[in-house]
Amino acid sequence: MTDFSDFPITKRWPVRHPDRLQLYSAPTPNGVKASIMLEEIGLPYEAHYIDIGKDESWTPEFLALNPNGKIPAILDPEGPGGKPLALFESGAILLYLAEKTGKLLPGDAAGRYETIQWVFFQMAFIGPMFGQLGFFHKFAGREIADKRPLDRYRKESRRLIGVLDGRLDGRDWIMGDDYTIADVSMLGWVRNLIGFYEARDLVGFDDFPKVAAWLERGLARPAVQRGLAIPAKP
Repeated sequence: MTDFSDFPITKRWPVRHPDRLQLYSAPTPNGVKASIMLEEIGLPYEAHYIDIGKDESWTPEFLALNPNGKIPAILDPEGPGGKPLALFESGAILLYLAEKTGKLLPGDAAGRYETIQWVFFQMAFIGPMFGQLGFFHKFAGREIADKRPLDRYRKESRRLIGVLDGRLDGRDWIMGDDYTIADVSMLGWVRNLIGFYEARDLVGFDDFPKVAAWLERGLARPAVQRGLAIPAKP
């Protein structure tokens, strides 16, 4: 049985199944990357809901696992060398789980790096830009009289959707016929942009039919549907 005593997070969120990977997350666009991935690959795991609305990711126990105070994070009892591995950052988690299981990542070197570049595209551009757009369009940022920040992020978000639309020309998935971690990394963010952030008309989403069709295909996957609701709020 794995000994998790060296990980303070397990004191606040007790482990019921020490033989399973432990997921600490919430169903946000970043959080669902990990839960969708785990559902897709079928790796047994135990999910712990981190209430970011109550700043639980800034508690000493969580910060001991991720000093950046963000979800998701994982503890894998069967990490490299058979030792427990703590890992944060959603992109790193996707890569780790893909390589651990040999799923959702091409086996050839060229395909692998091409997939990773699109994951990095999501991490560097899609997430930060869509998040800023959401802030200035729906949340406290909309109270700012100067609308130049909103316009900046609107234009950039629309440009990024255009990049994705161009990539999907003639492809069902970002890597062609194969659904990969590149798709997993972006589905929650694009869904959030036109759903929770209510920015569909703002960015002219319907001008990009290939992205819309890709999103529909992705959201129809049973593992995606399950992952979008994990972890459930207690």
